[in-house]
Amino acid sequence: MLPERSRLQGGLIVSVQAPEGSPMRDPEVIAAMAEASLNNGAIGVRLESPEHIGAVRRRCPEALIVGLWKRTFPDSAVYITPGWREIEAVWAAGADVIALDATERRRPDAAELAPLLQRARSELGAVLMADVDSVANGVKAAQLGCHWVGTTLYGYTEATAQLRPPAWDLLPELRQQLPAETLLICEGGIATAEQAHRALGLGADSVVVGTAITGVDLQVAAYRRAMTRQTG
Repeated sequence: MLPERSRLQGGLIVSVQAPEGSPMRDPEVIAAMAEASLNNGAIGVRLESPEHIGAVRRRCPEALIVGLWKRTFPDSAVYITPGWREIEAVWAAGADVIALDATERRRPDAAELAPLLQRARSELGAVLMADVDSVANGVKAAQLGCHWVGTTLYGYTEATAQLRPPAWDLLPELRQQLPAETLLICEGGIATAEQAHRALGLGADSVVVGTAITGVDLQVAAYRRAMTRQTG
């Protein structure tokens, strides 16, 4: 059962992920970071891979988990929970909400988005979060039955490669055009508490923050690059 909407409103969801090859990618490390986030006021966590979802569910049985599985395929640029196998695995691992790419890009094996969403809802009864890159794709995802819409892929698709998150321009339009019951999530590029607050003011119901809180690898590398430029 998801929390009441009033508990999600204005809430912080922490994306607890680590890149391939990082020692932070250990399931128990991920679970510890998730627990620390929840203990300090996060309303939920966003996790990648069935293994990590399962580890957090065991350690934090009451946690709100937004789950996804990143997998790459040669015939598609879609990698966030791209197909039925990934949807089913994320759900079985213990996710409360399944996040998936809901852009207009070609999916692996030319699978269609609409039947995939319909199957997830009818067979699993799953709550779905659409990761989108545009207002049009967000509205379409809601029409197809996604309960949550996130700006996750703004700046990360071919059509938006020239743009840089956060998706400030998307939030007011999405809030205006989405059904009132659809939860609008600002995700991508939020680097400060002030930006998270701004996202709420622009229409987001909740905000996802990842790298700025849990991205040890990327944060350290960014500091080193900046320091090298200054001293070089």
